[in-house]
Amino acid sequence: MLTGAPTDAGPARPDRAPGGHARRRDALRALLRGAGLDALLVTDLVNVRYLAGFTGSNAALLVHAGDDADHGEDRTVLATDGRYTVQAAAQTPDLPVLVERACAPALLAARPEAGVVGFDSAHVTVDGHDVLREALADGELRRAPGLVETLREVKDAGEVDALRQACAVADAALAGMLAAGGLRAGRTEREVARDLEDRMREAGAEAPSFATIVATGAHAAIPHHSPTDAPLADGDLLTMDFGALVDGYHSDMTRTVVVGVPGDWQRDLHALVAEAAATGRAALAPGVATRDVDAAARDVIAAAGFGEQFVHGLGHGVGLVIHEAPAVSATATATLRAGMTVTVEPGVYLAGRGGVRIEDTLVVTDDGAAPLTQSPRDLQVPSGHNA
Repeated sequence: MLTGAPTDAGPARPDRAPGGHARRRDALRALLRGAGLDALLVTDLVNVRYLAGFTGSNAALLVHAGDDADHGEDRTVLATDGRYTVQAAAQTPDLPVLVERACAPALLAARPEAGVVGFDSAHVTVDGHDVLREALADGELRRAPGLVETLREVKDAGEVDALRQACAVADAALAGMLAAGGLRAGRTEREVARDLEDRMREAGAEAPSFATIVATGAHAAIPHHSPTDAPLADGDLLTMDFGALVDGYHSDMTRTVVVGVPGDWQRDLHALVAEAAATGRAALAPGVATRDVDAAARDVIAAAGFGEQFVHGLGHGVGLVIHEAPAVSATATATLRAGMTVTVEPGVYLAGRGGVRIEDTLVVTDDGAAPLTQSPRDLQVPSGHNA
């Protein structure tokens, strides 16, 4: 059933940039024509949301490439099932909606013309491909990975605004917890993690961006430590990696503090990572290879003799997914463009002692980059002792 009218109830989500989804589909059409595709079957729900604004749990989108004489928009169709007809009508009023449970095969079966149809091969199983091939009576089904993800790398103004708000929520949660004395000896990692997440929700987050990392003492040497009932103790390094989800967009921030009186080695280690982070942030600019940004920060740490203790890439893209293109690492092949949003997060991890990581989310501008996370980056000592 093809419909443009609602038949049941469902939530609507206002678009931050009216007309923005149609502009994204237009940009995708240029990529489709360049790849020799007549249409693209989009099955990844994140990509469906990006192109159409629809946020239901079952959907697919068939985007037609069009040509000089035929724009292709009038033949672009969203498919979802009967649970979401009102939601689809509210969120995608500019698109016809095909109501079928098996969204992707139904779109191909309903396509009257032959031609070359691309599909999200990174998001389709082998068995799923067989179903799609059977549904497409005529024409060619061709692998076309990464086309939508390429568009998603550069954010529009509405996306940057959502990211900025997500970062502000995380900043507010940390500031509120520090002001309330929430980082004190005796509290457990789990209690701190729950406190941060509750404060982010109270500040307007839909949810945390990911499972919050809180790592105290020797646990801070484990980059992706899961919080436990380990209590914070005076003299501990304490690393917190967390973020907020706002309107589907994620923030990502890490701060490392000292509980109690910091030792000289802790001050020195934090200062080293802070210098590397500042160097990485300063290296961000359009036209710069992301591997060179990684190298700029990594060289600071290596020169101090801790290169082997910096065990991960410098950063990653962030947006509708917490880890998305472009990668910022020694093996990355991307080049920065204005509008990309990336993290810079160097870290040094000393097994059995602790570690320091400092992370910010930034947007690349025409002449550099601007941080979206604003929490202080200097060494915080929550107990009131001087750093």
